[in-house]
Amino acid sequence: MTVQSLPHRRRIHAPDQQPDLAAAEQAATDLLEALGLDLGGDLEETPRRMAHALAEMVTVPAFEMTTFANTEGYDELVVVHDIPVRSLCEHHVLPFTGVAHVGYLPGERILGLSKLARVVDFYAHRAQTQERLTMQVARRLEQELGARGVGVVVSAEHTCMTLRGAKAPGTHTTTSALLGRLRTDPSTRAEFLALTQRA
Repeated sequence: MTVQSLPHRRRIHAPDQQPDLAAAEQAATDLLEALGLDLGGDLEETPRRMAHALAEMVTVPAFEMTTFANTEGYDELVVVHDIPVRSLCEHHVLPFTGVAHVGYLPGERILGLSKLARVVDFYAHRAQTQERLTMQVARRLEQELGARGVGVVVSAEHTCMTLRGAKAPGTHTTTSALLGRLRTDPSTRAEFLALTQRA
């Protein structure tokens, strides 16, 4: 096995952040009481649970990006469908959930398939907008792989829209980011979008 064909691993580090759970629990207590909730009885543990749940959703997981030499010269689309997306709307701190379809046209390197889901999870674990999340995933993959093209489509339901405000349950928002040949080559773009629609 040549050096060129060995896997390349690079640690993708999370932003420096350590939630202060004690402070978060006190803040949750203050918020819930300010909203008029009686935190006695069945709600006594709610501030702690709330603080831990929110901390889990905004704690970014580090992971190892593993790529391999494209020794076979594979030059067709690689697409992973229905990657779960769970994030927090940065405007209301309410969850949005859905799926991402992620694909790329390999260049000199290919990616361990599970890492496509890891990249989505990495950018979803924070207060986010769906538009930014979609672009961050696409740009990271382009940067890490030197891919000839990258495509990301995210479809998600935003509880800030379905449970409050417009109160429009069942609505989904779709965003896309197309880079390289998936943006400039009409046939490649159409192929990727058709594959995501059939998922």
